Amino acid sequence: MVASDNTVQPLQMNPAAANRARTTTGNAAQLRRPRHAGFLRAIHQIDATVDPAQRAQLAKWLSDTYIEEVGDLPLGCLAQCYLGPPYVDHRLDLGQAIVEHYAPNDPVPDPFGKARMLVRTGAYAYVEVYISGTIVPVRNDGSVVA
Repeated sequence: MVASDNTVQPLQMNPAAANRARTTTGNAAQLRRPRHAGFLRAIHQIDATVDPAQRAQLAKWLSDTYIEEVGDLPLGCLAQCYLGPPYVDHRLDLGQAIVEHYAPNDPVPDPFGKARMLVRTGAYAYVEVYISGTIVPVRNDGSVVA
C-alpha cells in the first residue's frame, strides 16, 4: 500500500480477514486436546461482557491461547445464550470480538448451522467452527468430541 507521501506501508489485515484467509486447520491431535477451564470461562464471560474493551481483551486472550495450545484459530464459536428470551444461542467471532445473539427462528450464518444443532442438544458448552468446515464440540468438562 502506498501512503500519500509515496512511502510504501505494510498491508494491515484485520484479525477477522486474516482468520478467513487461513486455509488449514491445526492437526487433528491438537484439535482433540481438551480445553482447559480458562477457555470455558472466557467463552461464557465474553457473552455477558458489555464493555467493548473488555470483550476485545477476552477475544485476544482466546485467540492467542487457541493459536498456542490448539494450533489454529476457529472462525468462531457457537454456544447456548443465558441472556434469556428471546435469545437461545450466540455466535462469537474471535477475530472481531463480536457476539451476536439469536432467537429460535433467527437464521445463523453458514457454516454455523451444523454447530447450532449440536448446541441445542445441551450436551456441549460450546462448538468451535473452523474455516475448513471442521466442527469441534466442547463438553462442559473441556473434553472434545472428535
